[in-house]
Amino acid sequence: MSAGDSCDLPAGAPAPSGSAPIPGTVDARAEVEGEIESRLAFTPAALELIERLWSMHGPLMFHQSGGCCDGSSPMCYQDGEFRTGGQDVLLGTLELPPLPGAAGSGTGGAEANREIGFWMSREQFGVWAHTHLTVDAVPGRGSGFSLEAPEGQRFLIRSRLL
Repeated sequence: MSAGDSCDLPAGAPAPSGSAPIPGTVDARAEVEGEIESRLAFTPAALELIERLWSMHGPLMFHQSGGCCDGSSPMCYQDGEFRTGGQDVLLGTLELPPLPGAAGSGTGGAEANREIGFWMSREQFGVWAHTHLTVDAVPGRGSGFSLEAPEGQRFLIRSRLL
């Protein structure tokens, strides 16, 4: 399945209840208190774009607000560039594989431990609480201050009911 395909649904549209996950996705580590199964995954296209952004900008983070327009797309920032607090929920953490030569290379743990938190506004989480989210990357221009804006691709959310 290509990055633009999702069961013939518009980008960001929820898939029918009980629909299958997108093939090739990688689950993030579950971070919501009391949950053991991940509610967040990343497609191969998203992972490829994330790797490119990491190589240019270093450690990353995502935030999904509850707003309309640009606020409804996941925004990718350099880690720490977007302040989170009690109004946000950490949905999951994507664990990227270490870069070649990073483990045991004496460079410290920063490159060996490549984790990316995915945050969502608490209000938005209340609306999407029964939804599994898949971060995808498709052709287009990213919005706002998201790091992928000049890369010719944009992140989007594909959702399905849990």
